[in-house]
Amino acid sequence: MKITKITVQKKNKSRYNVYVDCGHGEEFGFAIDEDVYIKFGIEKGMELSAKEISELQSEDEVRKGFNQAVNYLSYRMRSCQEIVEYLKKKEVPTSAIEAIMKRLQELKYIDDLEFAKMFIRSKVTTSQKGPKALEQELKLKGVSEAIIEKAILVYPQDQQIESATKLAKKKAKQNQKLSEIAAKQKIGQLLKQKGFSWTIIEQAIEKASLQKDEQEEREALDIQAQKAHRKYRKFSGWEYKQKMKQQLYRKGFSIELIDEWLNETEISDQ
Repeated sequence: MKITKITVQKKNKSRYNVYVDCGHGEEFGFAIDEDVYIKFGIEKGMELSAKEISELQSEDEVRKGFNQAVNYLSYRMRSCQEIVEYLKKKEVPTSAIEAIMKRLQELKYIDDLEFAKMFIRSKVTTSQKGPKALEQELKLKGVSEAIIEKAILVYPQDQQIESATKLAKKKAKQNQKLSEIAAKQKIGQLLKQKGFSWTIIEQAIEKASLQKDEQEEREALDIQAQKAHRKYRKFSGWEYKQKMKQQLYRKGFSIELIDEWLNETEISDQ
């Protein structure tokens, strides 16, 4: 097979179309990347065997995939698994992917440890998530447990407490209508869902100063009692009081405050 003509592609100046003559006149043979073109010293008049063409095309697949991976990395760092999945979607052959990943690692374009550290720092700033949630997200991105264990050290305990405390204070404003106990429980559950340990949660709740004074607790009780009354207004006497007590006690209010509210508050049945 003899190369008869080489032209630059119109839409991609870094790729070349190679025309060949296999004994039946000139025809399009294959396209290659500029780096492959230079590496193999392709020129007009060169004779190529089927094996050499196969090597050219394999190298070209690697080069194309490498360029796609670098472009994908230009937006932000990626985990190794993210790169592999991206190349698969681009229908890059498995054999080429292996060579591409090796080249990217040699050039230090990918590094799961550095990626994990960057990912954690970014998420701490933007999402106030706890370490357990971040560890889970990294696992989904294919980062190994050993690497995650090293990377999570960039999120020390004092910073975890700071993040959890800030979130607790924010949520406290949204739960002012609840009893102190109910508010703490709800905020604690939220922090747990966010990936913080109970040790961190307890310290954060304490630092956030979520305690209510007596007046604040009474105001919260009045709000919840009004709601409970609307639910149980069809009852009367002892039955009404029992249902009110049970409901408000479950909401975290003390029996003393509940009895006081029931004795002092007159609610119209209208």
